[in-house]
Amino acid sequence: MLNTAIVGLGWWGKTLVKAAKDFGAPIRFVRGVSLEPDSVRDFAAEHKMALGTSFEEAIADPQVQAVVLATPHTKHPDQVVAIAAAGKHIYCEKPFALAKAEARRMLDACAKAGIVIAVGHHFRLMPSMRVLDEIVKRPDFGTIMHVEGNYSHDWLANYPLDSWRMQASEARAGGMTGMGIHVLDCFRSLVGPMKRIAALSKARALKLDTGDTTSALIEFDSGATGTLATTIKTPFEWRIAVYGENCHAVSVSETRTIVTYAGKEAEVIDKPAESHLGRNLDYFAKAALGQGAFPISPEGILQTASALEAVFKSVDADGKWMDV
Repeated sequence: MLNTAIVGLGWWGKTLVKAAKDFGAPIRFVRGVSLEPDSVRDFAAEHKMALGTSFEEAIADPQVQAVVLATPHTKHPDQVVAIAAAGKHIYCEKPFALAKAEARRMLDACAKAGIVIAVGHHFRLMPSMRVLDEIVKRPDFGTIMHVEGNYSHDWLANYPLDSWRMQASEARAGGMTGMGIHVLDCFRSLVGPMKRIAALSKARALKLDTGDTTSALIEFDSGATGTLATTIKTPFEWRIAVYGENCHAVSVSETRTIVTYAGKEAEVIDKPAESHLGRNLDYFAKAALGQGAFPISPEGILQTASALEAVFKSVDADGKWMDV
């Protein structure tokens, strides 16, 4: 078992702890860090973890082998560098960083320390997305022509405006840091590195400084094209579609993929539900224990962070193309 501290025990931090336990990941949460300890004492007791308010004490604890970060995005860079210096393995929630230079600094610190670095890009592990990945890699799929992605929902539409998740410094370009980042990661996984991005964000229904709706046009290194959309004020939507010269395949939910080959009827493939979040944590723990590699390489983490920054820059420049 991997003795782990979790920093940040808000609703998502608690979700991570429960997902690791329910999936059976080899993680033992021995410490929790919260700036509001009274609100999570019962949770910490239930999961048999020591509770404190000091990040520094947690990463200095000799029994702690790894740290899971569920903290505000802008805190990730300095926290990752500090944890790496302490020689602990790291699972960092997404977005890993909001700028390419910060991501590179973080990854360099991890490489220097020789520790495992993992990131919370778990949507690529949904059963439907694993089917999609397998189909796209088949020789008969042919050249990838285009990819489309939309991840939207209204779960945060009424979130308190004084929450850190709604601050302009943390949630740039509408839903990109909460939802669109997952689409970017899936794009990179399915199609490869992105070359340049043009994006717009608009405030349509919610009068947020960062906007509520974002769309982007993407050119990949391979020459393929892509479109991304996300809005934080519409009912739930998940869709990733990859168009090949002989076939197109679409993930339309966590468990359903629809595949259509030229001249054939569409095939609907349904898979059993599974915790893709738990699977991601399982991959991290096993990598930290020397039982395999985390499926996203440091270069992949950097590329997705770079693409996110390109979206931000393009939005700030009213849709101008930006290199990734």
